[in-house]
Formats: sequence, structure tokens, C-alpha cells
Amino acid sequence: MRLSTRIALAVGATVPVLVLATGWLLLRLVAADLHDEQDAHLRRSAAAVAKDARGLLRASAADRSAAVERARERKLFTSALDVGVRLIGPSETYTGGPQPDQGAALPASAPVPVTLRTGGDSWRVLSMRVSGTRPGVRDTLWLFAPDTAADTQLRLVRRRVVTVALLAAPLSGLLAGAVAGRASRPLRRLRDSASGLDPRTSTARLDHVPARIAEVDDLAHTLQTVLSRYDEQAARTEEALSTARSFASAAAHELRTPLMSMQTNLEILTGHPALPAPDRAEVLDDLHREHARLLGLLVMLRELGRGDLVEADAFGPVDLADVVEASVREQRRRHPLAHIAGDCPPGLRVHGWEPGLRTILDNLLTNALVHGGCADGRPAHIAVTLRASGDHAVLCVDDQGPGIAPERRAAVFERFERRPDSPGSGLGLTLVAQQVDLHRGRVRVLGAPAGTGTRIEVALPLHEGGAGAEATLPAQRNWVITTAGVRPQEFHKDDS
Repeated sequence: MRLSTRIALAVGATVPVLVLATGWLLLRLVAADLHDEQDAHLRRSAAAVAKDARGLLRASAADRSAAVERARERKLFTSALDVGVRLIGPSETYTGGPQPDQGAALPASAPVPVTLRTGGDSWRVLSMRVSGTRPGVRDTLWLFAPDTAADTQLRLVRRRVVTVALLAAPLSGLLAGAVAGRASRPLRRLRDSASGLDPRTSTARLDHVPARIAEVDDLAHTLQTVLSRYDEQAARTEEALSTARSFASAAAHELRTPLMSMQTNLEILTGHPALPAPDRAEVLDDLHREHARLLGLLVMLRELGRGDLVEADAFGPVDLADVVEASVREQRRRHPLAHIAGDCPPGLRVHGWEPGLRTILDNLLTNALVHGGCADGRPAHIAVTLRASGDHAVLCVDDQGPGIAPERRAAVFERFERRPDSPGSGLGLTLVAQQVDLHRGRVRVLGAPAGTGTRIEVALPLHEGGAGAEATLPAQRNWVITTAGVRPQEFHKDDS
């Protein structure tokens, strides 16, 4: 059912009810006014006939002639005009004018006008005490006014109220339908504009001209917001699908080599059950290495995919010193022979994703432990420092390894980029670069200050509080789906 039809039906049903309610109130007011008018007339008539009633009582008490009494009685009834009079004397009752039957029960007294209903008729009744000049000459004067005129007028008003209510129902419904139809035009235009939109086949979106009707403009704004969120979600879904496809492709490509090597070693073990012990141990050791590489590769690819799909609401204030200390503590447990020194003053807070920040630290330390060992075979010496520099927190990880040539420093962050003798997957520093990009930071590879080794420096914006300090995620996050040798445009590195 159309909105204008609903409005028309609602108005058509409501207006007669309002008319009847106001008519009922009008009837009560009219009845009260008519009764007030009748009561005033009764009081005036009572004041006019009271003197003649006392004269008639005195004549009756003095046993005067019948002619005098009749004259007094005629004078009494003449002064009453159209009001019925009943004077109850000491010895007889005098009646005249319109009044109820003699057998009708009267109230004990009616010093103020009251309504008396008898025999289907309605009367307004007023009584007053009348006294003569001699003791004992006292009785009651009753005045009656027929209530038929008031009933007639009230019936007339009642009929007119009902007639108006019956006429108001269709007329108000038609008028309301016409007004509602005209008022709902902007809503119909909005419906027509929205019905032609199909986000699956077209990029066209709702173009709404303000109608200066709050409800319509609010609805249009809501529709535009919903469509915008749909576009965002569709883009995220497409990005997730692309990430999943690329993940599968990259995993299949990178897993092929260790899987083929493991298959070859398994075939050797199966085909040569009498293989000498040294050769067998070498094959098993190779299998263990390939298995570890395979497992590490899967873990790294999973972390890359998780970083590409993280949402902005996962970010919040994080004390970077806590993350550094937790990572250093874990690496010391795993590598008890290595020397890892940390200088991390507390209070440097960034707006970040804590698992992602932990990924940065874990992979920087792992990379330093694997590739930054001393040339003379001594355990690795790693130094981790954290300091504030302007509006950034600067994290440095120094090792004493062979270092990285300046021309290769930009390539170490690419996917699967690793030295030939590296036991890693080639994704550790890629994960570092991805998380730095998510946190709107910078990362660069430098030579160690001592002259030997490598320094990797990460700068992350400090969290200063308020909405303005909250980082926004990059528009494109494609670390999994970016092919090797191509860096995302939003990743910042200094090769100096």
C-alpha cells in the first residue's frame, strides 16, 4: 500500500473521530448554556410571582370571597407567563400553566433548578418557600419550565455533528491523499533514482539533489552511506580474494623446490635401504633442513596475508618499549649463547597493531642473529636501541656481521630475496617492510656505526593522543600479491 494511501486512510479515520469528540464537547456546552438560560428565566419568574403567591395565601387564610380568591389566582398565573406554577396552600393547591402531572413525584425541595423526568418529558423545576402575614400561613411555590426546547436544539446540534463527521471522512481522506501524494514526490524520485542502481554491473551511485525535506534527505544520505560501505567492502573482498589467489600461487611456487628436494631424498631412502650410515645421516639432515624451511615459509606467508587483511580498528596506543623488551626476552631464551643488549626507555607510544609491531622486532632480531654473527665464529652481538626523534620513535638493530653492500640494500625487503646460503625463507625483512608500511613508518638499511655489520633503522610516528594521532591504513596493501622486484608505492625506504 502506498504511503499516500495510508495517510489518506489514517486521516479519513481520525478526522471523524475528532469531529465526534468535539461535537460531544459542543453538546455538553450547549446543554449547559440552555440550562443556564432556563434557570435564569425560572428565577426571574419566581421573583415575579412570589408577591402574588403571598397575596393568594393571605386571601385563602382570611376566608375572603371566592371572587377575590379567583382574582388573586388569575393574577398569580398571569404573572408567571409561560412558566407552570403550583402553589400548595394550607388548605388547597393552586396550579396553572404547563407542568407535570399531579401524580408525578417532586423532589423534597429545589432551591436551585433541577431536571425532573416523568412520563417521557423533561422539566426544569425550581421551588421556594412562601409565607403569609399570619403565623402558619406558609407553604411551597413550585415553578416548572418544559425542557423540550433544549432537547430539540440538542437533537439538532447532534444531527449536524454526525452529518459533519460523515462528510469529513471522505473529504478529509481525499484531501489528505492529494496532499500526501504531492508531499511524497521527493521520496518517489529518490526511489526511482535508487531502483536503477546495481552495484554489481555499474559504478554509478546515488546522485541526490536536496529536497529540503529532512526525512527524505536523511534517507538519501543513509543510502549513499550504505552504497559507499558496500563499495568499500566489495573492494576489501576483492582484495582478500586476490590475496588468497596470490598466496596460493606464491606458496605453490616457493614450496615446489623444498618439496621436490624432500621427494628426492625420500626416494633415495626408499630405493636404497642399505645406504651407508654417513650418507643416510646426510640425507636425513637435508630432510630436516628442508622441512624447517618449508614450515618457516608457510608461517611467513601466513603472516604476510594477515598483515594485508588487518583492519583499522585493530590499531591502538602501544608502548613500543614493552614490545621491544618482550621480543628481546624471547630471543634470549631461544639463543642463550647470543649477546642481545637493549636500550629502550619507556613511554614512547605509537598508534599501532601490537602483533604487527612484535613481528617487526622478532624478524629484525632473527635476521640479525642469522646473518649478523661475528666473522671469527664468536656468538652474535646484537644491540637494540630505541629513542625519540622529533615526532617519531626510532628503533635501531645493529649486528656485527659482514654487512650489506649499498647496491643491495633496497632489494633485501623483496619477497623471497635471500642469500644462497641463507636458511631462511626470504620473507623476514618483507614482513618488516609490510608492517612498517601499515604503521606509516620508514625503514632503511645502513652500515653499522662501528664500521662492521649492519644497522636496520625503523622510524614510527609517535602517538600524541586525540583523533588526529590515529594512523590510517594504506589504500593498497599488496605485499602478498606484489610480484618480486616490484615494491608497493606507499612503502618508504632510504637507501643511504
